[in-house]
Amino acid sequence: MTANFARVHEVGANGASPAGEAGPKFTDEDRQYMARALALAARGLFTTSPNPRVGCVIVRDGRVIGEGWHRRAGEAHAETAALADARDNARDARGATMYVTLEPCNRHGRTPPCVEAVLEAGVARVIVASHDPNPAQAGGAARLRSHGIVVDMGLMQTEADALNVGFLSCHQRGIPWVRSKIAASIDGRTALANGDSRWITAAAARADGHAWRARACAVLTGVGTVLHDDPRLDVRDVPTTRQPLRVIVDRHADTPADARVLAEGHALVITAGPRNDQWPAGTETLAIPDGEGRVDLAAMLRELAQRGVNELHVEAGAKLNGALLRAGLIDELVVYIAGAIIGDPARGMFESGVPLASLDARIALDWMSVDRVGDDLRIVARIRGGRA
Repeated sequence: MTANFARVHEVGANGASPAGEAGPKFTDEDRQYMARALALAARGLFTTSPNPRVGCVIVRDGRVIGEGWHRRAGEAHAETAALADARDNARDARGATMYVTLEPCNRHGRTPPCVEAVLEAGVARVIVASHDPNPAQAGGAARLRSHGIVVDMGLMQTEADALNVGFLSCHQRGIPWVRSKIAASIDGRTALANGDSRWITAAAARADGHAWRARACAVLTGVGTVLHDDPRLDVRDVPTTRQPLRVIVDRHADTPADARVLAEGHALVITAGPRNDQWPAGTETLAIPDGEGRVDLAAMLRELAQRGVNELHVEAGAKLNGALLRAGLIDELVVYIAGAIIGDPARGMFESGVPLASLDARIALDWMSVDRVGDDLRIVARIRGGRA
């Protein structure tokens, strides 16, 4: 479930610490500039997917001479944007220190490798928050060091990894980071027995939920939610240049052709075999059976990762949420708790399948944050233990 992304402190031959010593000694000024780079990276939270969110600050003689961030795939990376900013203001980057939240790329993709831009600019030192987990881009730090540039790794890595948790997950585990968003009463009820769930939480919580949708590459739901609620699952009231892919788990292909989730295309229906020829143009069907007449959820995640889905946002009912949880496929929960009691009979958050034999078998959580959002509470928690 939750990945344990290790913190790494590393210095190479040019600027290496003596044997037996800890990693590089970062100053308060170093942390200040890296915090700025992280803030810049966060500006791409809703736009960079499937690329990572990266920020960069260039400092010379105690003064910021350039800064930039990666805005969207195909456009300038953070390092080249920061170097361009310095040039546009007639500031020379030779001998400067560059603070960047992800290791500079080392291969030509949609844009030239950032390592070449850093070398050409004459930067003397590069401080990096996090290693690039993409094997296609490996070796950026080593290449810089081979040209005499001091490269220090690991400053504020935890914060940098949090921005790119899905990017790391896809490259390290081969599956997206799975985040399930749930709205519930204080007694854990998500809907009445008849399925009515509009609205348990207030408008502010619902708007906040759209921000979580916006940062995801895809939104996942089940056919039961489609049949009962007919959701759109798009992003509204959040400044973004893209809409996430809408994914429906529907083993029998029962999603109606006029379902709102299919209306604007950019939808993928995962079945256990059948397809529906009445679905509108732009609706893709993919059969991923598990051999027992259901959708293979783990294989579905691997397929989504191959399609560039880094973060998967789940908005589903208790049945699909329960299936994902039992399979160990949920990393994080975003739960909005309303100040209300619904009582029984009503629907819970997860359909358990088989009752627990003892409390020792319960699934433990690590609390990440608890915040008030309007009249409701938002709890962010991660599944304790981690999945490989």
